[in-house]
Amino acid sequence: MSTAFLTAIAVILCILFRILNVNSQPLKPSVWCLDQQFLDTLYKIAPVLKEPYVPTRLWGFSGHMQTVLHSIIGRVKCPWPLGERVYLSLDDGSTLTYDLYQPIKEFEDDITLAICPGIGNSSESVYIRTFVHYAQCHGYRCAVLNHIGALGSVQVTATRIFTYGHTEDFADMIDNLHRKYPGTCIITVGFSLGGNLITKYLGEVQTRKPESVIGGISICQGYNAVEGTKCLLNWQNFRRLYLYIMTENMKSIILKHRQVLLSDESIQRHNLNEREIIAAATLPELDEAYTRRVHNFSTTQELYRWSSSENYFDNIDKPIIFINAKDDPLIPEFLLGPVKNFVVSHQQACYIEVAHGGHLGFYEGGFIYPNPVTWLDRTLIAMIGALFIVHTTPNKHKSGVSAQC
Repeated sequence: MSTAFLTAIAVILCILFRILNVNSQPLKPSVWCLDQQFLDTLYKIAPVLKEPYVPTRLWGFSGHMQTVLHSIIGRVKCPWPLGERVYLSLDDGSTLTYDLYQPIKEFEDDITLAICPGIGNSSESVYIRTFVHYAQCHGYRCAVLNHIGALGSVQVTATRIFTYGHTEDFADMIDNLHRKYPGTCIITVGFSLGGNLITKYLGEVQTRKPESVIGGISICQGYNAVEGTKCLLNWQNFRRLYLYIMTENMKSIILKHRQVLLSDESIQRHNLNEREIIAAATLPELDEAYTRRVHNFSTTQELYRWSSSENYFDNIDKPIIFINAKDDPLIPEFLLGPVKNFVVSHQQACYIEVAHGGHLGFYEGGFIYPNPVTWLDRTLIAMIGALFIVHTTPNKHKSGVSAQC
């Protein structure tokens, strides 16, 4: 073989090893928490937080690989849990649906997980289905919000779809769950955009929240839509490529329901231009052409400020846990500062930062082929149990009986 050929092979291998980050080692999650009693409960019920997270050896130390495989493949073994689809007619004419799944395993306590998926996702998304089945097997009832417009099988009936900060749909699902199961304890769980929504929901003073809502868990959210969008416009860490994919997914949802969303009446009412919507190459362009107009914001910056969960931190009065991966290619590290500041100044709040995992990946174990259950799924189940213990413990001290929701 020629020297030039060997040199080229060496360069390719160096680039590959750099992308795969194979020199990294498993690390324990970093935890920020002011409330020692809250932290002790988390460690007791979720000892996984004291153990190193071991990603899949060949490619799991790369945030890009974790993110891409999560987006394309999802989970290794993905069951399709059987549930009931609930339809709600909202005041604005929208049709909201959520899927309800009963526990497979008997459990002495009645706990319902109110799950909010990521952008454009639904109960049919692979990572949601896998987590739901795993939660059912541990005795939890699950309710999964289907973002309006995300399901091709459910027709849009009003001139809007979901957006980044619209928590009313999630609140309507919670209210309906509370009426169906008045004795249940509800724990909110949000993934990516869903993490932003459940955090904003818990922090909105004007939003109705039944007493049965006892806490929340947010996974891989960005906290600040204004600064986050600026970062996504840069090519650094391939963020512009991820933004392009998200933009095309959002456009496809709008165009899939164009007969309603882009009807003559809707175009006139909201001053829309279909050509501008189709031509949008980034989310800010799409939000300028469509989202901010439909939701009556004067600028996209105003829409993003209203949507950002970090602006609602101080009004959260329920126990809450935040999880992010340090190598998440969509969430630059500087966006994580505000959540760290929040948890070290508020009781019953915790931030967990994992060195690896990408965006919603968190594949675990194996050399090439990961374990069927991800680190994230098994950690979430433990944290749900911890939040329930935190909820019941004070009442046990006071009255010697279990707390009721």
